[in-house]
Amino acid sequence: MAEITASMVKDLRDRTDAPMMDCKKALTEAEGDSARAEEILRVRFGNKAIKAAERLAAEGIVVAFVAKDGKTGTLLEVNSETDFCAKNEDFLKYAHDLVSHINEKSPTNIEAAGSIAMASGTAEEVRAQLVGKIGENITPRRFIRYQTSGRVISYVHSGRIGVLLDLQGGDELLGKDLAMHIAANKPKALNASGIDPALIEVEKRVAIEKAKEAGKPEAMLEKIVEGTVQKFLKEVTLLNQPFVKDDKVSIEQLLKSHNATVNAFSIFSVGEGIEKAVVDYAAEVAAATKV
Repeated sequence: MAEITASMVKDLRDRTDAPMMDCKKALTEAEGDSARAEEILRVRFGNKAIKAAERLAAEGIVVAFVAKDGKTGTLLEVNSETDFCAKNEDFLKYAHDLVSHINEKSPTNIEAAGSIAMASGTAEEVRAQLVGKIGENITPRRFIRYQTSGRVISYVHSGRIGVLLDLQGGDELLGKDLAMHIAANKPKALNASGIDPALIEVEKRVAIEKAKEAGKPEAMLEKIVEGTVQKFLKEVTLLNQPFVKDDKVSIEQLLKSHNATVNAFSIFSVGEGIEKAVVDYAAEVAAATKV
């Protein structure tokens, strides 16, 4: 029997995107013949699964799971190539199953989550099987998990935007209101201490340039810059934002009135930060007519 080395398994995995154990089994069945092993995997997972990982997955879904006691909760983004796939029942089941397993098992990162045991194999094996069935690249991208002495609240809007909130004090209704506010207003941090100083420096530079273009005197620049920064912080920090249901009340005031505090929050938007290729179909058709 031919020796199946780790490098052979890795090479087949890189070429097919099939799970490691399936690659090893295919190589064993093919007696070390890599080409034959690839054929076996194509039969097992379908031609559509081969190299699906090379295709950009910028669509998908955000899902959330909160334990019954409200002490742990997880927010997960799973990407697909198309919005059509993101509505597929099997895809949705996989995403919801995975987020509940992550919440229970608490893996260290998204890569480690692939080893979690699910009903029909590891999370990575289930993912690869789903890729073969649907024919799209499907990628669990990121998750955040909270464990708290307070309560974890989640809110997901149309599967596209998800919020996870760690709330101390208050009640379920307050938590839902806050989570919906965060989804609508997308604060960057709880307060000014959580804002990247580089972002503040950008606001200062822009304010200075605008003031100079407007012909403002040098003596006024410092005051103008300070006002601009404070306006920026009010817009991007949760505690300073006016409550979406009552803009006369800030989130900080709302929390105080309920004797509550926000320990942490996270917000995921599907495909955020993934560069999508812009396809000019008219140009493609025009080019094709010239061939």
